[in-house]
Amino acid sequence: MIRLNCTTAESALTWAGQQNPGNWTEHSRFVALACKNIAAQCNDMSADQAYCFGLLHDIGRYAGVSSERHLIDGYRFCMERGWEKAAQICISHAFMIQDIHTSIGTFDVTEEDFQFMKHFIKEAVYDDYDRLVQLCDALALPTGFCILEKRFVDVTIRYGVHPHTVDRWKKVLEIKADFEKKMKGSIYDLLPGVIENSL
Repeated sequence: MIRLNCTTAESALTWAGQQNPGNWTEHSRFVALACKNIAAQCNDMSADQAYCFGLLHDIGRYAGVSSERHLIDGYRFCMERGWEKAAQICISHAFMIQDIHTSIGTFDVTEEDFQFMKHFIKEAVYDDYDRLVQLCDALALPTGFCILEKRFVDVTIRYGVHPHTVDRWKKVLEIKADFEKKMKGSIYDLLPGVIENSL
């Protein structure tokens, strides 16, 4: 087992980016920083843990260009190292609604993996770390932080409109409201350059 901390998470992402270079690594770094900044304002959360989970949420992309396969690849990568919560978030970050059929991606996985993921998503117990990464995934472009609506449009242009697109947006906005209530302020105040990068 490799102990998960900021150093090991950063090393893992650096290695993963070398295996499959792309904008996803910079996106992951901004997600991680958003997670860290928001968690630091929440009394019951660890900023360092949140940072690690943000860095690793897309780690499955190390295996090459894929759609939903990166979720299960990331899960396995983290489980092999004993990082169980990070492994869960590799899958849960894409399912703010706990139903595999709300996916906006393509299931480029085996039937066995699909059934595993379907059961895993349905039975997973989400906590604030799952929800925080779901939120911060929608706050970060590879070029920096952005308002949620900009990211919503960015993803929809790339993936198209799906039956659950609006429901997913509503869920992310609900998570945003929950965190702002918890920290008694706006999340955007914690994201340097968010307005400039959203224009």
